[in-house]
Amino acid sequence: MDKHSGHKRALQNLFPPIEPFDQRMMDMGDGHTIYVEQSGRADGIPVVVFHGGPGGGASPAMRRYFDPAIYRVILFDQRGCGRSKPHASIENNTTWHLVADIERIRTALGIDQWVVFGGSWGATLALLYAQTHPERPVALILRGIFLMTQDELDWFYGGGAGKFWPETWDRFEGLIPEDERGDMIAAYHKRLFSGDHETEVKFARAWAAWENALASMASNGVSGTPNAEYARAFSRLENHYFTNAGFLEFDGQILAHMDRIAHIPGIIVQGRYDMICPPHSAYALAKKWPNARLRMISNAGHALSEPGITSELVQVMKDFANL
Repeated sequence: MDKHSGHKRALQNLFPPIEPFDQRMMDMGDGHTIYVEQSGRADGIPVVVFHGGPGGGASPAMRRYFDPAIYRVILFDQRGCGRSKPHASIENNTTWHLVADIERIRTALGIDQWVVFGGSWGATLALLYAQTHPERPVALILRGIFLMTQDELDWFYGGGAGKFWPETWDRFEGLIPEDERGDMIAAYHKRLFSGDHETEVKFARAWAAWENALASMASNGVSGTPNAEYARAFSRLENHYFTNAGFLEFDGQILAHMDRIAHIPGIIVQGRYDMICPPHSAYALAKKWPNARLRMISNAGHALSEPGITSELVQVMKDFANL
């Protein structure tokens, strides 16, 4: 079976496109306004979706993993990205601002408990939200596990993944002078926050292209040129969060606090050949979380759109609705 037929089959498993029944901008009271939408069944099982990045923004495609006759699907754009304002801003933009935003959204929508669904950085945020408010999630559905550790950052921005994709890494690294390549996050930070819009866009596109090129197993190592303003928000926010180690108190915090959410059931869906978030993090998480099941997907990389990951997540949500 070729990759195109695999993607077609995965798309057939998705639910048909649906439009939101509610869209709103929520003022967080500190200079940020957050875009929030609801779709599906207004009195259905509430599920909140955390997008990746940080800075990726929510996509209409994310609604399609949930049966609209069963689920009340809540999507939102995290601070500084998507339709939220101000765009690409890092002021008052930390993990803990996002956790507080999520609680404001839940309260505003009159929801007591909900299913939390997130991948990559969205999985990181889901775990931290659950550890902060363990009474709110009824279940965590996570994909492409990222635990916000220095080891993971070193893998992706320190040359580990580059050993598998040397030509792609060379393009990413080649924009930086040799004497700055020992810390690529810091080198890109200097340019993403230079104050010169043209420079920021140039390096934002390079930062985003490096990640996008490694997301799918079908990749040839070359991604298209990202939209300038999307890339600027995505890359500035990712770099800001990674420069600050996710604003966690210590390295390894998520695994150290897994006892706080041991009672919450979870499903972990992980691509076996994920180059961005390698499977060792998912495995380590599952070992610390006896109430979770790890589903390792063969022939899958990182992206939500990978056929095996798409199919598995749709099935997981169907199964959950039948519990």
